[in-house]
Amino acid sequence: MITLTVNGRSIELAEGATLLEATRAAGVHVPTLCHHPRLPSHSVCRSCLVEVAGEANPQPACSTLAKDGDRVETESASLNAFRKANAEWLLARHPNDCMRCEVNGSCQLQRLVNENQWEERWGEIPVGSPSHPEHVLTDHTSPSIWRDLSKCIECGLCAEACGESGQQQFVIGFAERGGDRLPVTVFDEPLENTHCISCGQCTVVCPVGALIEAPHWRDVLKTLETRRRVSVVQVAPATRIAISEEFGMAPGAVSTGRLINALRSLGFDYVFDTNFGADLTIVEEASELLGRLADGDRIPLFTSCCPGWVNWVEINRPDLLPHLSTTKSPQQMHGAVTKRGGFARSLGPAFADGRTEPYVVSVMPCTAKKDEARRPGMSGDVDHVLTTRELARMIRTRGIAFGALAEDGVFDSPLGESTGAGQIFAASGGVMEAMLRTAAHFRDAADALPLEWRSLRGVSEGVKTARVEGLGAVAVCNGIAAAQRLLETEAWRSEYVAIEVMACVGGCLGGGGEPKSLDPQVLQKRSQATYAIDAAAPRRRSHENRDVQKLYADELIEPGSPAAREWLHTQSAARNTKRSLLMRFLDRVDMRDGAGAASLFHPDGVWAPGPSTGEIRGAEAIAAFIAAGLPPREYGHRFHRHRMLSAADPDDLRVVTPTGVHCRFEMEVGASDKARGARPAIRVLTRDLL
Repeated sequence: MITLTVNGRSIELAEGATLLEATRAAGVHVPTLCHHPRLPSHSVCRSCLVEVAGEANPQPACSTLAKDGDRVETESASLNAFRKANAEWLLARHPNDCMRCEVNGSCQLQRLVNENQWEERWGEIPVGSPSHPEHVLTDHTSPSIWRDLSKCIECGLCAEACGESGQQQFVIGFAERGGDRLPVTVFDEPLENTHCISCGQCTVVCPVGALIEAPHWRDVLKTLETRRRVSVVQVAPATRIAISEEFGMAPGAVSTGRLINALRSLGFDYVFDTNFGADLTIVEEASELLGRLADGDRIPLFTSCCPGWVNWVEINRPDLLPHLSTTKSPQQMHGAVTKRGGFARSLGPAFADGRTEPYVVSVMPCTAKKDEARRPGMSGDVDHVLTTRELARMIRTRGIAFGALAEDGVFDSPLGESTGAGQIFAASGGVMEAMLRTAAHFRDAADALPLEWRSLRGVSEGVKTARVEGLGAVAVCNGIAAAQRLLETEAWRSEYVAIEVMACVGGCLGGGGEPKSLDPQVLQKRSQATYAIDAAAPRRRSHENRDVQKLYADELIEPGSPAAREWLHTQSAARNTKRSLLMRFLDRVDMRDGAGAASLFHPDGVWAPGPSTGEIRGAEAIAAFIAAGLPPREYGHRFHRHRMLSAADPDDLRVVTPTGVHCRFEMEVGASDKARGARPAIRVLTRDLL
């Protein structure tokens, strides 16, 4: 231990602590803009400079180690003058757009300026490099993440979160020097065209509004205000814990009832629990695992609940696609059942006849869930995805006093019951633990195996393992960087029967849409609350969910049945391949989105749907035919999609049509005419019956 003074106050702390930790231990506030407790500090913003007796120059508190006997001063005329000038320079390079900014009220720069009432001193200084106009400042191409570099303060946290100290995806890095310095994508590509997996960790650490989740909350509010549609919202397990932090409560505070009451106050007609979808996912996935073990095929099974992980596989390792579970995530299962099952039919004749459908919103801790809701074969099952942060903005916008709400809200039936197993999906290792609980039951070994698998728990980055009697060894990869390390050798193929991967460290509790926090223990606190909910649950195994049991009895029959395959399972494809192009095109056809389907064709492309139609030439004609030449789309249980005959075979273009006809497609692909961000485009697409 070492002893030092901060502003004359004596404190004792462990050796190796920084001066910033010393100031906080002393209860002294020192501003920071470029510091995050889970990432290395590079002392970029200089806001945390302090004076140390004996040192000629002020020292950055975030990266300077405290020494025994140090005498630290945080407030002096010279320090305050420097901080003021530094902030005024940042203001000159920052747009005065706070009223429209997505992080208004939670921006660290805004808070610092407001607290000190600093004013603008200089005229506007443009951000970026005049000699390199390819550094585009605004990029809204990604369905998950928006970039506005005019608001960037060059703190470097996004590059760290995406780089070596974080996710190790290296999509964002710095270009230029001095005042022209900017965090840009690889080769200045639009984010959608990079290897970004939409995990959103860059948005969690950004102290301003330069990187945000693609905002959907205003569209949701407008839909709710019209009251023209029956509205449904589902809530993820991590959200009911982390939402509390947005309203000043301690990390780990559980606010399930308050959250339900807030959603009702916003105008949602039905409030359901995504944990129901988690229980459903486990029943299907555990059955799939046991089926693969019996066949000795495609082992190990990789979980598929995390869309960031699925994106990574499709982009970087398509050879792993056959190992991915075909089960949809809880969000997408819940959306499909909500729109196509008995609940929708119970809403009235128009719903029962397939003429309309409920409006479905999900509240997720994850930015990649926005991307997932648009995936081929799943699009339309969830209309909008909100992050936890977005929901907090909605609640504040409507003036709802969240902390004053009663904790007595309960989820609606029939899609609101859940078990403790569904809740632990929020934490890294939770999906695997939940699957083991149900797989043991299916193997008549529930009494022989433990209910809790503590070796699979924990929020520290890395790989966690367990050996399961009668099944084999399983692994949990806590973060996409840990998964990449596991996959560097081929040992995983023979060592494990099942592997869980969550792209974000800590699992969904550390997702890219969760509240921003500088508490270094925030993941541990959220995790403790998650497992406490599980421990107190009356039913802790997914197959014990009575609503899930009723769904199988009434509609799905059994796990893996034809109905279950249609509603609850999906397919994958390597990015920018013929298979992925075909899947995206057929998805747009199913949704009767002519413009979206035509955008995948070369402007002079040719589509031959069948002998009775002949060839349709040109993207504009293709769009017109889909919009007006096909029968109108139906909804609910009458809506059926094209399905690939194989789950992941990269060369297999065989398809089952919505009417059950088996056919094979042939495709010619060329480059699109777009000079920037060009992608493969369909030139010729024909169909033959099998």
